[in-house]
Amino acid sequence: MIEGKRQKQVAAVLEKDLNEIFQRLGLSMMDGGMVSISSVKITPDLFDARIYLSLFQVKDPIQTLKNIQERSWEIKKELTSRVRHQLRSMPQLNFYIDDTLDYVDKMEKLFKDINKNEEPEKP
Repeated sequence: MIEGKRQKQVAAVLEKDLNEIFQRLGLSMMDGGMVSISSVKITPDLFDARIYLSLFQVKDPIQTLKNIQERSWEIKKELTSRVRHQLRSMPQLNFYIDDTLDYVDKMEKLFKDINKNEEPEKP
């Protein structure tokens, strides 16, 4: 499904403000690693926001996600105060782990193994 112009604008505003909020609340460094927002996707009706978190060297990603979800009311409260003049209603915030970096790393390892096994024999 193609994202509309308004969806992209709202997502960009939310992503920028959420990054600042995460730094201010100390959520960018959790569980021995770094947490950042990789992307924000908004539904066409602007009522739901899917926030994808990139976790770097976090010991327990599931627990870190739970900790962020427990503080979502605090995040939403601050975000609402920042965007109250730009949005009529605040979207529901849903947090997800973005595993694309793990997937890319896994694919690179597989390609390296394939290339290592297919090296031509030297006469």
